[in-house]
Amino acid sequence: MSLDLSLPSAGAAQTPPRVGFVSLGCPKALTDSELILTRLSAEGYQTSKTFDGADLVIVNTCGFIDEAVKESLDTIAQALADNGRVIVTGCLGAKTADGGDNLVQSLHPSVLAVTGPHATDEVMDAVHRNLPKPHDPFVDLVPQPMGVAGIKLTPRHYAYLKISEGCNHRCTFCIIPSMRGDLVSRPIGDVLKEAQALFEGGVKELLVISQDTSAYGVDLQYRTGFWDGRPLKTRTLELVRALGELAAPHGAWVRLHYVYPYPSVDEIIPLMADGLVLPYLDVPLQHSHPDVLRRMKRPASGEKNLERLALWRERCPQLVVRSTFIVGFPGETEAEFEHLLDFMRQAQIDRAGCFAYSPVQGAAANALPDPVPEALREERRARFMAVAEEVSTAKLRARVGLTMQVLVDSAPALGRKGGIGRSYADAPEIDGLVRLLPPQKISKTLKVGQFTSARIVGTEGHDLVALPI
Repeated sequence: MSLDLSLPSAGAAQTPPRVGFVSLGCPKALTDSELILTRLSAEGYQTSKTFDGADLVIVNTCGFIDEAVKESLDTIAQALADNGRVIVTGCLGAKTADGGDNLVQSLHPSVLAVTGPHATDEVMDAVHRNLPKPHDPFVDLVPQPMGVAGIKLTPRHYAYLKISEGCNHRCTFCIIPSMRGDLVSRPIGDVLKEAQALFEGGVKELLVISQDTSAYGVDLQYRTGFWDGRPLKTRTLELVRALGELAAPHGAWVRLHYVYPYPSVDEIIPLMADGLVLPYLDVPLQHSHPDVLRRMKRPASGEKNLERLALWRERCPQLVVRSTFIVGFPGETEAEFEHLLDFMRQAQIDRAGCFAYSPVQGAAANALPDPVPEALREERRARFMAVAEEVSTAKLRARVGLTMQVLVDSAPALGRKGGIGRSYADAPEIDGLVRLLPPQKISKTLKVGQFTSARIVGTEGHDLVALPI
């Protein structure tokens, strides 16, 4: 007599409830989505790739600029049309309409529930109310590949690590604090525990994100936490050093985003020069003229930004700086705009993005005098990008002839026909690429998520062209 030790088939148990999921917006919203999906998976829910194949749909929204609001509202409408059972979360969920009612519920009263951002518990409560799950001991609490880091929506070889939530600044063009609240830093031990799980799970590039990475720990008065049995201050410098030490045995990159140009950042530059973390800084400067920055209520007035950039590059010559700027801000004069163009030429920002100012509902800047006409805003944006591309193109051409380490993102047929990758100067989705040519050696192959050495042989727009060696 034989004994059947196989697990019950999927058909023998009740079909797990299925949840459709859409994640919109920035990497910070993406990490919120990852937390929710991790909880859903741990409780036995399955995800659906389509709205109409799901028992309900969760839409994680963005509410920062008008285009993002429209995209979020359109997605909610589509989910309601295709499915009818929709839970809304994210930044748009925290916005109010003109009359003071919740914006989403006023426009779509049939949604099942609405929450704001970083509201995993509230979302799960709404799911439990509307889609109770059957307990299944063969499914519940199945370990995930990334361990305590949970489910990731990025490719396996890179991941975002959110170190804090919210922001203490009150920039007049921004409504994020009203949606995400003041700065709340994660305990340093929790951050490092997640980072370790990601590296052990195969992540080769860790992208550190927050609203203000430089301010990490301010809300906790830099109190001492613990990691691996040793005390560590909850402060950016100590966190970055520890992340670099964790990454080193795995040969992985650590990349810093949303770093304000505070004097404290000066201490991090030597870690970049020593190779502990990537010599790359995403610094949201927004403008250069002190008067515009004051109207924006930016935390740094801008007078010393050129000096700070020069100091950073003196200490770490390979440093790459990317930034974002706003032109056409209320009251911006032609002289103030020309100041910004001069700053771009002197600062030599490697990668720059630019927005023509657009009023955002609820932003204090809407009440400022002397609005710039829309046509002039767009014209200034075009002029700014012409200067920014001139600077960036020259920077790229200077790399021709260099041999660089490239992280492979795409390599069909093991790269025999070439592939796509990124150098340390290129963050995913926002910077350029390295277009890898077919290797000259037959034995040379490329693999997604692995590094390859490549000699830069040319440029194509914002991208480099390289030969794997």
